[in-house]
Order: sequence, then C-alpha cells, then structure tokens
Amino acid sequence: METEKKTALLPQLWENRRLIWKLAKNDFKTRYAGSYLGIIWAFVQPVITVLVYWLVFEKGFSAKAEMFASGVEVPFVVYLTSGLVPWFYFSEAVTHSTNALIEYHYLVKKVVFKISILPAVKVVAACFIHTFFIGVLYLIYICYGFGIHLYNIQLFYYSFCMMALVLAISYTFCSVVIFFRDLAQIVAIALQIGMWATPIMWSISNLENHPLLQILFKLNPLYYVVMGYREALFGGEWFFMNWKMTLYFWAVTAALFAFGSWVFERLRPHFSDVL
Repeated sequence: METEKKTALLPQLWENRRLIWKLAKNDFKTRYAGSYLGIIWAFVQPVITVLVYWLVFEKGFSAKAEMFASGVEVPFVVYLTSGLVPWFYFSEAVTHSTNALIEYHYLVKKVVFKISILPAVKVVAACFIHTFFIGVLYLIYICYGFGIHLYNIQLFYYSFCMMALVLAISYTFCSVVIFFRDLAQIVAIALQIGMWATPIMWSISNLENHPLLQILFKLNPLYYVVMGYREALFGGEWFFMNWKMTLYFWAVTAALFAFGSWVFERLRPHFSDVL
C-alpha cells in the first residue's frame, strides 16, 4: 500500500491500462451472466428507448414542434437522441462507479491490489454500451437524411470529455459511499434531477428571456458535453472555437479530480475496516 500511496492516480491508471481494459471487459460480460440472452440485454435498452421516444414524440404528440421549436432546427427525435447518448453513459457510469469498491470488496482487502483502478474499470465498462448507442444514433441520423461530415470526429473528443468527468466524480462517490451507504440513493435522485437540469429534452434557447438562468444551466459541465455531441452532428463549429466553455469544462473536471483524489487518499486506509 505504501508504494501505491506515493504514486499519483493518473500515473497509476496509465501504468495499469491493460489490466483496466481486461477487468472492464470481464465486468461487462459478467454483469449479465446467468440470463438467457446474456449481454444482448445491454443493447436492448438503447434500442427500446429510442423506439419509445420515436413513437411518443414523432407519432404521438403533434404539439411537440411548438414545445421544442425554439432553437431546434432538426427532427426532435434526432435532437433528443443526441442528448440521450451522452446522458445514458454518464448515468450508467456514475451509478456503477459509485459502487465499484463495494462490489469489488474482496479486492479492496488485498494489500497488493491497486484499488485505485476500480472506478476506472466501471467507467471503461460503460463504454461498450455507449459505443453501440452511438451506432444507433448514427443510424437514426442517416435515416433522417443527414450526411457524414468532418465535424463528426469530435464525438471521440466529447466521449473522452464524458469519461474524464465521470472518472473525476467517481473517486469522491466511491470513497464516501463505503461509510455513508445512503449516498447511492442520493446519487440516483440527483441523476433524475440532472436529466432535466441538462438541456436534453429541451433547448436552452427557450430561456433567451432569462439570461441569468441560461448562465446557471451552462455552469453544469454536462451542458458542454451534450451540446458538444450536437455540435459534432449538426453544427459547424470545432470545440476549440468555443474556448471559454472548453477551458471552463476542463478546469471543473480537473478540480473535481483533484478533490476526488484527495478524498480517496484520505479514506483509503479505512476501506478494508468498514468493508
């Protein structure tokens, strides 16, 4: 344990990247072990979710255009799905990484195992479903007549942004939840609120008469990622052109990671006692 303490978290993650990848694949496979369809269930939810929203908003509500027309110039189901893709990854990765140390408690008690990689394992494992969901998004994107263009490659950048943000948050959550198990329920409620606090089902342009509210919602780092996904698909702007939001996002992410690392290091000596 002493050797691990002297090494910063980021170098540890890089040094153990192959182990993280191996554990992430195993984590994803075993999550659905014992069911008849196995990992197929992991990919059913994105498809069903997209179909439900398509039926409801494209076929059910004729008034949807009036509700969401402000600032939205693409079909609503495409606009909505492009926001759901990063949100579903964020929600799943945060939920599973919060319980990473509890789930792998038998590894936490092993002195020789670097438990600092466990949150990263959950973050990487969530990428498998996320990659499939991006494929579903592209299928819908193309079906609605949109063409592939160079700006699409920014999806790789914004996916990396999402991974970095989740990882930054996970170290605080996974450390505290061991001593305060109610945190898992608080996180679940916060995710429900967060979905509506992020412009996924609505456009921030609807708040053009409330500039202070716009600023408040833009302080949410998820705003940068969600709008980034949409810029990569429908916009014509590179991420570095919006340098103020880019700088703000990475400053917040770095601060969250620094705080999470500090909390993790302070509480780590007591993990095995509680688990």
